[in-house]
Amino acid sequence: MKLPFDLDNMLTRIAEATAHYPKAAMFELYERGYTSLFEQLVACIISIRTLDETSIPVAEKLFAKARTPLDLLKLSPNELGNLLHGSQYPGQKAYTILGIAKTATEQYGGKLPADFSVLTSLKGVGPKCANLTLGVAAKQAAISVDVHVHRVANRWGYIQTSTPEKTLTALEQKVPKEKWIDINRLLMPFGKHICTSRLPHCSTCPVLDYCRQVGVSNHL
Repeated sequence: MKLPFDLDNMLTRIAEATAHYPKAAMFELYERGYTSLFEQLVACIISIRTLDETSIPVAEKLFAKARTPLDLLKLSPNELGNLLHGSQYPGQKAYTILGIAKTATEQYGGKLPADFSVLTSLKGVGPKCANLTLGVAAKQAAISVDVHVHRVANRWGYIQTSTPEKTLTALEQKVPKEKWIDINRLLMPFGKHICTSRLPHCSTCPVLDYCRQVGVSNHL
């Protein structure tokens, strides 16, 4: 018999269980001093389809050269692409980041507003990056859904959705706003290291007594 969902207790347990694992990339970069909304948005672009273990050093290499829109615009696409080497699609990301820097400089005086509609209007910025940037840099209530959040929440049986976009909507309807940023902050390392895609570690899971284990046929 599974317990009724108690999200507060579940997140507390997950926080304790994942405390010794590396933080998600943008949270780690924030703690290292890269706190501006622009830096966090650039870091999120870098992280697309790229492991955190690579995203963090690539972002730090870039920020050692340029941390503001004006400084970035001094780089050519080739120079920026070389700095982004190691992440996936560095050339494409270079043009995306330069476009963001150009808009930030020309339309917003070098400082992007903490506004979801503005961020998602930028070419290459989707809801996931916009929400994660707003949550980390601006401390706004925002849920960012990556593959880990989507998988974990559905595996629990907490929601039943078929896409990350639908997961975002479902979680916004169920999770108290003050917990929104914790969803990505905690479920990303939890999904990466404990509630893994293949062979989840159910025998040592801190929230097994709540989890319905939807779709789990084999586990550790």
